[in-house]
Formats: sequence, C-alpha cells, structure tokens
Amino acid sequence: MKNNTNKHPNVSSINVESLPVIAGVEITTDAAGRFNLNALHKASGAGEDKSPSQWLRRKSTKELIEELKRNLLKENQNVNLHSAQKPIDTVNGGIAPGTFAHELLAIEYAGWISPSFRLQVNQTFLDFRTGKLAPVSSSLPDFNDPAAAARAWADEYEAKNKAIGYVHRQAQYIEHLENLFQPGMSPCQFCKQLNGVNVQQVNAFLADHNWLYDDQPKARRPLWRVHHYARDQYLTERPGQVEQDDGEMRDTFKPILLRKGAVWIYRHYLKGHLPMKKRWDGKFTHDTELAGAA
Repeated sequence: MKNNTNKHPNVSSINVESLPVIAGVEITTDAAGRFNLNALHKASGAGEDKSPSQWLRRKSTKELIEELKRNLLKENQNVNLHSAQKPIDTVNGGIAPGTFAHELLAIEYAGWISPSFRLQVNQTFLDFRTGKLAPVSSSLPDFNDPAAAARAWADEYEAKNKAIGYVHRQAQYIEHLENLFQPGMSPCQFCKQLNGVNVQQVNAFLADHNWLYDDQPKARRPLWRVHHYARDQYLTERPGQVEQDDGEMRDTFKPILLRKGAVWIYRHYLKGHLPMKKRWDGKFTHDTELAGAA
C-alpha cells in the first residue's frame, strides 16, 4: 500500500499553523526548508522593482549564491550538491510555484528590499526556529455572539498595533545605528559606544562566530585576522607595521567594520547576545527616546 502522506514533494511537511507569518502573509517553505521569496515580496508590500527576479539578476546576488554553494559543499564534503541542498530553487507551475531560498539568502533578499524589513524577517525567522511563534488560529469567532465578536475585533486591533509598533521601533533602531557607525571603525571602537559591552571580549566573541581568527595563537597577544567567511561582507582589514623594542618591524592587521557587520553586531547587542560587563546596568542605550520605545 502506497504512502500518500506527502502528495506534493515540493511542499514542506511543516504544519501550516507553525509557518512564519509576516504582515498577514504565510511564508511557506519547500521540502528542503527553503523560504518562499515570493511570499516575502508580498509581505513587504514592495513593487515589482523589488521582486525576487529583479534581485536574482544582480551580480552581487549571484556571487552570494555561489559563495553559499561553496560553503554548503564544504559542510557536506560532497562534490555534488543535490537539489535538496541547493541554496535556491525555482519551481515553475504545480500547486506551490515560486522561488525558494536558503534562510541566509531570504534574509539578504529582505535586506535588499529595506533595512527595516530585513530586521522584521530576521526576528520572525529566529522565533520560527526557536518555536516562539504563536500558532495561527484557523477558527473564526461566533459572530452571532456579540461578546465573542468584540473580543475577536479587539485581538485583531491589538495585533495590528503591535505590528505597527514593531516596525516603528525597528526604524528607530536603524536611525540610531546610522548615528553610531562611522566608516573605518574597528568592531571594538563601535562597541565602545554601546552601553554595557565588555569591549575586551568583543574580538573573542567575533572569533567564536567565525569572523576573526588568531594568526599567532602561541604569542603573548592575539593577532586578529579577518576570517574568509566575514571578509568583505562584515569586515575588512587595514594592514600596517609597528616598530618593536628590538627595532624590528612587525606586521599589523586592524579589523575594520563594514556597515553590514555593524548591523549584525547592533542587532545582537539589542538581543543581549554580546559579552557584557558584570556591572552593566541593564540599559541598552543612553538614548532615552530609543530606550522608551524598546
């Protein structure tokens, strides 16, 4: 007897009630867990100039896809990347057409649409992975019951206001970030502006996330270099030389933060993920307006 539990192989078996929802649009996934870029485009409310097809035509997008392919090949140690592992897949026709992309690509696409939408998508995906998303209720209230109908309307109104408030807060965060970030900053210099961060542990934190590595692990002091994974995406390097006590010149490399890297660090700061001082007062910013909106 045939097993017909999955009649449509290109549709994820995830319960539809657990799908991430953005602006009332369910972000469907395929069997490999890739996210539907067309659904993200619909949720963003952007025009056709921000459609997935336009994004995929960009040179930077093609380079990003190729880089992700290489990383996936390394992780799987397999010279052939079958369709279930490809970072992006386009389905034409069938019951679930669309362009489905790896989570990293989906977030990059959202960022191309707008910075605030990127933050919203990233948070939703994070909640989706950690199981924090509230199930989507498929039941309608009893409109013959005035009290039930009133409660349903109040719940909908509250949810809408929460969504509007979330987008407003993200816009404030982005504006605050723009005021903090200056080209040429190192990660430590950027983090010095963030209340409570233990700056002495920032480089080690970034090393744990594959951004930096110690090029002289046996030396008294670490020589931080930018890892291939983060180079020209989150960080770049500024080479130099310093004279040592014995008169010899020593090469130096200063990690320089790029804007995308600053966004990543700031987002993790607001989530409390950065190494913090023991005497941190629990406040994420000296900007009282932003703190009040958080």
